[in-house]
Amino acid sequence: MRSDRKVWIGLLLFVFLGIIPGSLNSQVFEDERGDMSFALAGDAIITREMSPYREPEFLQLREIIQNATAAFVNLEVLFHDYEDDVIPAANSGGTYMRAHPKLAHELSWFGFDMVSIANNHTMDFGAGGARRTVAAAKEAGLAIAGFGENLARARQPAYIDTPGGRVALISIASTFPDESRAGHQRPDMRGRPGLSPIRYETHVTLTSERMEGLRAALKEYRPGFAQGSTVRFGGVQFSEGSTNSITTVPNASDLAEIVEVVKDAKRQAQWVLVTSHTHEGGGDRSRTGNQATVAAEFIVDVARSVVDAGADIFIGHGPHRIRGIEVYRGKPIFYSLANFVMQNETVELQPHDNYAAQGLPHEAQPGEFQDVRIDRAGSSSFPAGKMFWESVVPVVEFQGGELAEVRLYPITLGFQSPRPVRGRPMLADDALGQEILEELTELSNPYGTSLKIEDGVGVIRP
Repeated sequence: MRSDRKVWIGLLLFVFLGIIPGSLNSQVFEDERGDMSFALAGDAIITREMSPYREPEFLQLREIIQNATAAFVNLEVLFHDYEDDVIPAANSGGTYMRAHPKLAHELSWFGFDMVSIANNHTMDFGAGGARRTVAAAKEAGLAIAGFGENLARARQPAYIDTPGGRVALISIASTFPDESRAGHQRPDMRGRPGLSPIRYETHVTLTSERMEGLRAALKEYRPGFAQGSTVRFGGVQFSEGSTNSITTVPNASDLAEIVEVVKDAKRQAQWVLVTSHTHEGGGDRSRTGNQATVAAEFIVDVARSVVDAGADIFIGHGPHRIRGIEVYRGKPIFYSLANFVMQNETVELQPHDNYAAQGLPHEAQPGEFQDVRIDRAGSSSFPAGKMFWESVVPVVEFQGGELAEVRLYPITLGFQSPRPVRGRPMLADDALGQEILEELTELSNPYGTSLKIEDGVGVIRP
């Protein structure tokens, strides 16, 4: 009876004090609500300051990025000042990319707080250049992933803490000089500094007639080499089938390692972003006559595999033009976000190798190098291709841990503007924005993605 009396007194206290039984542990931390917004951008080849400019369309874009809870961009340039430990590599990703370390602060000024570094320019200036880039990014408040002193460190996520929860960023690349690849550490040998790779294999299927022709040619080239139902030559696997076809598959070892990193990152963070620098294309080439706008089969496998492992967003970049968007198991996959900043024509200095490759004399200047390189590339050069100067900046909204909406803001980088001007992003006007979003809609249709255009902004709702 006395115990019953205590229970009734306790209940009365709950009522009069406004306390409801069960509510004592109902307080929710802000970062466990599952409400989050990510602003995402493609390649940033930044070699000039952006903060002095004041166009409304430029500042509005900055405001969109700053208003997101977290923001990401791929860093496709190295921050250093040609110090003694910064030595040009024998092979680069093309232009030897470099910018002054102070420009790292321009990205944080714009609102970014996460950058990836695994790409075909990571090791343009050896390990010294990559190390100084990591240091400059961190000094500017940017979390950076994709490079390490060995493969395990290169695969390691970078983490940031936000009001919407802890975020892990994992950076990989499929496009790179092979010597840029990080190596595993052994008990008796240190690992190799480099980037985090996702390699792939090319598989070719040939009809019996063509397969016999290949075998005959290879036997003549190297007797006894082309035996068996499957032939491997030049890094390509040839097999017999009913039709002729080409596909790509991810390297099983690389993918398994990356999947395990994603799983562990999901243990340590509420949100996991995986980003890949991938130039390679694939799929149906009939629409454009080339593979530039179609994601390679292997990277589709990679993107879906990391989502299966727990990734919340997959972000592709590398071909310098937009590719389609897929919503897979409720998670957005961006196969390429093209360019955000494209100032590769105003890189200050280049090694002798690049001048020699263009047939230029020893006393040639950087501007001359760019002139000759662009002239030789002709219609395939970056300045000549309108698509290289257009893209979108997605803002991905999650509510209660579920994807609520993706808003796609079309941007222009100044196609046909003078060299010292073009390359800086701003929101596209209505006509160009409509054109960009219509192309993106067409590229996303094969993935079953419904993209609507509302008031000049692309919208995807699951």
